[in-house]
Amino acid sequence: DSVVPQSLWRHVPIAVSLLSLVLLTTAMAGPTSDIRIPLNRAVVMLVIDMSNSMRATDVEPNRLKAAEQAASQFASQLTPGINLGLVGFAGTPYLLVPPTPQHQATLEALKKLEFGDGTATGEAIFTALHAVSATAVAGGDTPPPARIVLLSDGGENKPTNPSDPQGAYTAARLAKAEEVQISTISFGTPYGTVEYEGATIPVPVDDQTLQEITKITDGQAFHADSLESLEGVYSTLQRQIGYETVKGDASLAWMLLGAVLLAGAVLAGEFLNRRLPA
Repeated sequence: DSVVPQSLWRHVPIAVSLLSLVLLTTAMAGPTSDIRIPLNRAVVMLVIDMSNSMRATDVEPNRLKAAEQAASQFASQLTPGINLGLVGFAGTPYLLVPPTPQHQATLEALKKLEFGDGTATGEAIFTALHAVSATAVAGGDTPPPARIVLLSDGGENKPTNPSDPQGAYTAARLAKAEEVQISTISFGTPYGTVEYEGATIPVPVDDQTLQEITKITDGQAFHADSLESLEGVYSTLQRQIGYETVKGDASLAWMLLGAVLLAGAVLAGEFLNRRLPA
């Protein structure tokens, strides 16, 4: 009764040897795998709407404070070495932090955002692009990969036509020409309101302008209607930004596994030849 299982055991080293040869042959073929490499020269510009509609409390405590909190989490978790900058805007854009690998500067500036009249989205994008260009000049011959992350709750009203020279669509076309993607986050709900001179003014979130900006620049459009969903959007962007996916050599892993199996086959063969009768 023991003859059959013993004969089967004798074939184990041969089978393992064949498997090891397959793995070693695969290793010699030069397999590749995707590898994420940090881009230490990358530039990320956060652009945040500070217009009075961001006072709406449909997102607690209000849209702007929630945006500050989520953007702070993004900045604190961003890949070290990335140049992070901040633009705040209402009717006028302000370069609050030029791109820098010192992310603490952005964290401090986010605590000081103040409301203002008007929404000059296009001018804010132009300001961010100028900051990106300045970083490229200082950084070397080739411009670094750059991304603008624009958060707003609606369309611009300064100018009223986004295709005007200072409008959002014009700025987006320049971003496209400079190979800077714009990711947009429309933030708020259809039910937001603000109080103005004793009256309740509806300020529903408006996605249309932001979505068109992303289409022009081949970017991504996101929508968030709560602090939790906004943190989720920033988390998604944080995982995307600052890394380049390249094809890397994966032959070493195949070679090591093949060598281990081959050594195991040799040892198993010697062991079985000693233990099993001829």
